[in-house]
Amino acid sequence: MAEVAPEVLEAVKNAARDGKISCTAARKLAADLKVPPRVVGEACNALKIKIKACELGCF
Repeated sequence: MAEVAPEVLEAVKNAARDGKISCTAARKLAADLKVPPRVVGEACNALKIKIKACELGCF
């Protein structure tokens, strides 16, 4: 796993509430940051943030 860019980590940290982020919010964040959803998933893993209400198995 490659190192996740600091700006992606910060954006995920800011978007998460109570250590969780919805799949919809995570996919939107990936689109806004112009990174693949997998990168947001790796950031969530690194920050120990759970993706909830997952759709399509993107993460």
